[in-house]
Formats: sequence, C-alpha cells, structure tokens
Amino acid sequence: MTTAANMQIVMGKLFFKRVLAPEKNVVWDPYHHRWEALNESMEFSAQQTIYLPGWYMIELMVDRSVTSVAASFRFEAGKRTFNIDMPLRVGKLSKRLVHVPWGVKRITFRPMNAKGHFSITHFRLVWVSPAFARDRLLQRLINIHQDYRDITPQEASDIVRQRAKVRGESWRRTAIREYESTYISLCSRRNYRLWVREFEGKPVAKENCTSLQERQLVGEYHFYIPVAETHQVGSVERTLTSLQDQLIDNWKAVLLLAADCAEDVRHYLDRLAVEDPRITVLDKQAAPLSSSLSSSTWVAILRPGDRLAKHALYTLAGYADAELLYSDEDELDDDGMRHSPLFKPQWNPDLLLSQPYVGNAIWVRGDKLTQLMPSGGLPCDGAVGSWKATLALNVLSQKIEKIEHIGRILFHGESSLALRPSEDYASVVRQNFAERRCLAQVTPGRVANSARVMWPVPSPQPLVSLLVPTRDGVEILKPCVDAILERTDYRHFELLILDNQSSCTKTLAYMDEVEQRDARVKVLRWNHEFNYSAINNFGAKHSNGDIIGLINNDVEPIDGEWLTEMVSQASRPEVGCVGAKLYYPNGTVQHGGVILGLGGVAGHAHRFFQQDEEGYAGRLQLVQNLTAVTAACLLLRREVFEKVGGLNEVDLTVAYNDVDLCLKVHELGLRNLWTPYAELYHHESISRGADDTPKKRARALKEARYMREQWGPLLDSDPAYNSNLTLAHEDFSLR
Repeated sequence: MTTAANMQIVMGKLFFKRVLAPEKNVVWDPYHHRWEALNESMEFSAQQTIYLPGWYMIELMVDRSVTSVAASFRFEAGKRTFNIDMPLRVGKLSKRLVHVPWGVKRITFRPMNAKGHFSITHFRLVWVSPAFARDRLLQRLINIHQDYRDITPQEASDIVRQRAKVRGESWRRTAIREYESTYISLCSRRNYRLWVREFEGKPVAKENCTSLQERQLVGEYHFYIPVAETHQVGSVERTLTSLQDQLIDNWKAVLLLAADCAEDVRHYLDRLAVEDPRITVLDKQAAPLSSSLSSSTWVAILRPGDRLAKHALYTLAGYADAELLYSDEDELDDDGMRHSPLFKPQWNPDLLLSQPYVGNAIWVRGDKLTQLMPSGGLPCDGAVGSWKATLALNVLSQKIEKIEHIGRILFHGESSLALRPSEDYASVVRQNFAERRCLAQVTPGRVANSARVMWPVPSPQPLVSLLVPTRDGVEILKPCVDAILERTDYRHFELLILDNQSSCTKTLAYMDEVEQRDARVKVLRWNHEFNYSAINNFGAKHSNGDIIGLINNDVEPIDGEWLTEMVSQASRPEVGCVGAKLYYPNGTVQHGGVILGLGGVAGHAHRFFQQDEEGYAGRLQLVQNLTAVTAACLLLRREVFEKVGGLNEVDLTVAYNDVDLCLKVHELGLRNLWTPYAELYHHESISRGADDTPKKRARALKEARYMREQWGPLLDSDPAYNSNLTLAHEDFSLR
C-alpha cells in the first residue's frame, strides 16, 4: 500500500475493506511515495457502525526509517477504551492476537511511535476462531514466556488455569494477560510501566542474606549530596524522602551546600537536620572526604532530585562482599513517571572506555574510595557525572576485583543519565589515560557522551594470516578477495584461500590468477568433506602470522581502516577474540556482536538495524566487550588460538564453532571485543546454503544440543547482556 493505508477486516465469510484515514501529525510524501510522521503522536483512524466481538489476528509490516519502534492500536467502545502495542521487526511480518469486546466502533492506529518516514506494506485485521486463537496463544507462551518454556500446550493451559483461579478471573483474561507480557518492549513508555508491574519485584538470585535484621547489620551507607544555587526545596526533599522510605535505616546523608545556595533551601535543610540525626548539612568548602571510612561503609553521590527505589539499600546489603556495586537505573519525568530504563551488562571495561555506562547508580566500599579517588575531593553539582565516570575508570588501573552488577532498578534519576554538556567524556578518558601514562589516542565517539580509544599497533607490525575457506562460487570469492587486497590500509598480511574441493573452472582459474598476481595470496587445498572447523584449523596450521583472522568468503571491507582497527585491538594482551560490524548488502546491520542464549543458543545483536542507528544505549556505535563474536570476520592472536585448541572440528563442524571458540577464550580470562570501526558487508552463508534438508537439520540440532550441554549456564546468563532483556529478539527489548 503506497498512497493510503487500508485495513482489511475478515469476519467469517464476510469481507470488508475500510480505509484508515490520516488523523493527525502525519502527511503523505508523494515524491517518495511514503508517509512522514511529524512526531510520535501521529495517528490514523478507522470507523464503522460496530466491529463484531471475538478474536482477531493483526498482521502488519511497516518499512520505516527508525528500527526500534512499536505500532500501537486503540480500540474505542464509547467511554471504554483499551490499547495494545506491537513491536515491529525489520523485514518480517509481525502478527499478534487481540480479543475485541462488544461495542467497539472506532480503531486508531499508530504505525510507529517515532518521528520519521514509513510505508505500510501489509496490514490486515483478520477474524479467527476461538480454537485457533487458543492454540496460537499457548504456542506463543511456550516459545517466548520464561515461565512456559519446554512444556506441552496442555501443560501451559493448566498453568494459565491455576493462575486464573488464584486471581479470581477467567481463563481467557489470564491468558490474555500472560500473552500480552510477551510483547513488552522498550519501544513505549506504557510497555515499561507494564514491565514494572509484572516483573520488577522478582528476587535477585545472588543476594546472599535474607532477613531484614541481617541486612540492617551489614554496614552503613553514606550519601553525599551537593546542593547548588539552582536547586529547589522540592528536589532535595524528594531525594531525602527516598532515603527515609528505605526498608533499612542504616544510612547517613551529608548535604554539601554551595555558597550561593538559596536561603529557603538552607532553612529547610537546617530544620530537617535537627529532626533527623542521620542528616548533616555542611558547606562544600568544609567537607573533605573522610580517609577513615571502613570496609563496612558504602559511599555514593546523589544529585538533588535523584531517588532510590524503596528496596535499594535492602538489596545492596545482599552484596556485602563486593568492593564496587552498580545497578540498573531509569529516569523520571516531570510527573514522576518512570521511563527510559538503562539495563547494564556486567563489568565491561572496553564499554566503559567508550561510554560512562556504569551511570549514576554506583556505590563504592569506603576503604576503597581514597584508593580510587586519591585527591579526596567531592564533586560540585556540575561535575557529579564526570566524578562518577572518573571513579569507574580508575577501577581499570587499581586492584579492585570484586565488582558486582545488580540486575535491578535501584535508582531513579530526575535528570538525564548522560554527562552534562560541560562534562565531555572523551576529555575524562584522555585525562585518565594521561595519569596512567597510557599512549592510546582518545577522540570523541560516534554518539553523545562517548569516546573512541585508538590503540597503537605494535612495532614491528604483526603478520596477520587471513583464512578464507571456499568452494567454487567465484562470483562470491572474487569480490571478497579483491576487496581485501585493494581496500585494506594495513598491508602486512597473508591471505590463505582454503579450497574445499572446488570444481568450477572459473573459480580455479581465478585462484591461480590471484595467487600469481599478489604475493600475499596462497591457495591451500582441503580435499575432504566440508567441516568449517577442520578447514580453518588446517589453514591456521599452515599459516605464518602472529595473528589469525577467520574470514568468510562472502565479506567485503567497506573502507581501508578495518584491519588496522582489528589488529590494534587483538594485539592488546588482555583481549582475546575481536569481531567486526557487518552489514547486509542493503546496508542494514547483520552482526553487532553475538548475544548468548538469543533464540536458544546464540544470535546477533541489533540485526536489521539501520547502519547509522545508535542501537540500545548507543551500543551499536561503541567498542565493547562481548562474550562472543562471529567468525565471519574474527581476529585473535595465534598463541590464544593454539592455547584453546582451535575450533572444535569433532562436535561443531558447521554451526556455533565460533561461539564455542569465543567461550573457550573467555574461560582463559581474556576479554572478547566487538568494534564498530571495522565495517564490512556480509552476504551471510550464501556459499554454504541454508539448513533445509533433513540431514542438515539433524546436524544443526545436534550442534545446538552440544552447545547447551557444554555451555548451558553461560548461554542463559550472558555477562555482556542483561537478564531483564529478551532472548527472543535481537533488539534489546524487555524480557
């Protein structure tokens, strides 16, 4: 549909077609044949006398300029309305069930909740039978909902019935509630509020003490709160109230007043300090950081307006053995409504060098504070963000080993989670490197409040052995090899074409020609049945490089920087495998790193996102540690490759061998890394084909079972991801 959006409604054997009329904040662009959404509130509407009640299937596909968005529908029946959100997938038809009650006369529709352009390529609202709806609903729960995994439809139905009985409601109402929870995403604020109600209260597994009395005795929490001229009584009051509402009361608040602090704020705080002995008011100049803080004291900095979740200190007390703690966090709007949750990975040093991802929700043990901040100073209000970022960065050079991330929202920020404009993160990292005498170059990153660290390439330059397995398919191999030879600034490499029984005369002729043309190219013959792991192990054995590069025969570098960037990262002694940012030929993202457990074993992060999009919390544009990366383009030092025994050619002949390799390297204590500054096109398994025969499917299932048996716990809890995010989709939406 190009000139108008039509909603097709099928009801039994009756067929109606209704036009969805643009209602507000959307205009038609006749030149590009698409719609322009002027803001996220744009809307279409459809009306008729009445819609028949019952189950409907929504089918929707929207081509759009923004990837991580959701469509939404509002069904109106007089004064009664209900809404549903529908996360959209790129290049895929999205479907979801909806039960329409009696009396609906009007439907409004938002194809996406963002400013940008879009076209609706498919949209139908189809009546379905109750039996069909029941089957699809239960199957969705089994596939997606974590409480229904690996059970039969009847068992799933029984669980729904039990929960309905507890809630005192019908089976259908409970089933709809459970079904809707599988569509929660980060694409709308409404979905986040639903997630808060449904999932936030679940316990954190690592908490190691249970009773309120035990946690009360664990230690004491000191909060330093700089108060500036601009702060009002209300913002300070909200912060202190959140402390007074804590489940345990072993805290102290030290308010550091600027010289120009408003008089009404001073009077309020002085009065409050008399009423609550846990509150102390000091002039900023008279407030040096105590050097006598003990290991049972935790220190944090808050801005006026920041609030702790009611269970924050109770939760923190469950991590008494840690030296540094940080948690997930979100923001508050002017009405106090929570939004924009930031779900963080576990300790991620290279992401920290790219972005102050640890954010505001950070606590440090008292006896480690002067070690991390030797100057002993406390920040003024305008520098709280950079103070916290510096504290986190100093961990990289200090002996702080017990770092815990708490996968729970413990902090609500009234201001943005990012550094303020005056707090340039590249400058913060540059200053940190200068103090550490680190020679890497630091420049601003691709997204706001980020940095790019360019590590030096060792001298002399290490030789890189690029291993390219292939069989026939000169139309794939030639663009790959020619592009590498012509479009790579880093020249000190050898390119080994690993020929797996090619018989095409054009392919063989090209191999001979390119081997003669460029002395860096060598063709090695592998005259055995296809085994990706064995072929690459063979190539590595016959290579000469200090660094081994696993390269698919269907990739093409976009610019000359790719190999320099990857070599500089792979040469760092603390780094293991290094992966690149790969695109489909149409420019959308094919590989933004690997997320363990995604789709069962592993999947690619941010797949189908647009090339220039930032991704979740900017991570599609940031160097970071990931537990695994794809071997379509992967570099690692030879010593590391040999230490882990190379690729597993017995159990993983085709799939997951790269993930297995990365996990073995991860077990050594090395950090695997993904960089967006090495960019290549990837045509993804064109040469091998899909797993579309019984033999191939059996092999794929066998390899998946091996991965689950070998790495199950890690697959279920990727340290580079977050347990609150989905394992069903690649878009970092909510679980």
